[in-house]
Amino acid sequence: MLRRALISTLLCCLLIGAVQSSSDSVHAAQSPSLDAYDDSALPPLDSRGIEGQLAKTLQAINDNRLDAALQEVNTLLRSNPDFKLAHLVKGDLLMARAGEIQGMGSAARAPQDKIEDLRDEARVRLMRVLSQDDKKLAPRFLWQMNAEQKYALVVDTSRSTLFVYENVNGEPRYVTDFYVTIGKLGTDKYTEGDQRTPLGVYFVQADLPKDKLADLYGSGAFPLDYPNEWDRRNNRTGSGIWLHGTQSGTYSRPPRASNGCVVLANDDLDKVSRYLQIGVTPVIISERIAWLDEQAQVERAALQQQIEQWRSDWASLDTQAYLRHYARDFASGGANYESWAKQKQQVNGGKTWIKVGLSNVSMFTYPNRPDLVVVNFEQDYSSSNLSNKMKKRQYWMKQDGRWQIVYEGAA
Repeated sequence: MLRRALISTLLCCLLIGAVQSSSDSVHAAQSPSLDAYDDSALPPLDSRGIEGQLAKTLQAINDNRLDAALQEVNTLLRSNPDFKLAHLVKGDLLMARAGEIQGMGSAARAPQDKIEDLRDEARVRLMRVLSQDDKKLAPRFLWQMNAEQKYALVVDTSRSTLFVYENVNGEPRYVTDFYVTIGKLGTDKYTEGDQRTPLGVYFVQADLPKDKLADLYGSGAFPLDYPNEWDRRNNRTGSGIWLHGTQSGTYSRPPRASNGCVVLANDDLDKVSRYLQIGVTPVIISERIAWLDEQAQVERAALQQQIEQWRSDWASLDTQAYLRHYARDFASGGANYESWAKQKQQVNGGKTWIKVGLSNVSMFTYPNRPDLVVVNFEQDYSSSNLSNKMKKRQYWMKQDGRWQIVYEGAA
């Protein structure tokens, strides 16, 4: 009979890792004990993904059923032969049976940097299974989805998780989630080559097929519009932030291993691709997901009212009332508030009537900035001497107790 201490050592290493996470590393605080893990409560094996299979392996280890654990991990490897973490667990199981294990990946001459990466991945994947978040809650970021946006993606970088939400009458409803990899040095990208993943509200720009890409990108790639208008306003540089797959011979990558992109296993990317609409689907990348609460709903209603008042003031030809919706630090392209106000006064002075219609309005709050909201809409404008339709984007910020526009341009 194997000593229980050996099994506990292996299990503990998988749950919390051998090195304590720093404040900006993978979020693993207050990890639940596997003793509280109820395998019978899990959905069927074929519907819970590889994390569920990994958790079932660990449960078998916890129950001192190493033969069953080995059987589970072998099943996992048959369907995912390039899953390096599963190979490590199998190797440790075989060593544990021989009584020769001191910790996860403790074999002689094991490359410790790669072992640390796999420990991080094991911890994150297991925590995803054990997480008890209420999937019925709506993310704070998705204030309003327009009729075209069938789905929205929210990336919680602290948990290496990409959530998919369906648009149900403008409100988000949880669909599924996936393990992801982010930048080697974490988040909050600022400069070209800093190996960080940006935080913000982005949109899918293209669908690049596998045959047009290097092997590094796996089964495909979906570029995002980083740097967006807010990034450029704040002098953030760089480019090439994509959702993409993994290279040949690699099932998945550690939680922090990309140059800034959000990376999924190829089969997961293929599943995510079904939810993406080019130029339409929002991808919100945040350090931690936050939920829509009563205060956020009050703020949402207030902003909806301000947007309608902006439209009404513009249509009324009351230029001063219209301009009060723009912040003094407003900027759009090369225009600041003063040049924008002067141009609007000149344009409106030559008109006898204006009509403005807004449709397909969406509103997304900015990560780490609940006072900043990205608003997209279709604008139908007509006047005594001009008519046009366009897609427009505004950034509204709450300043001095009022929602005001700090950016406006074509979407």
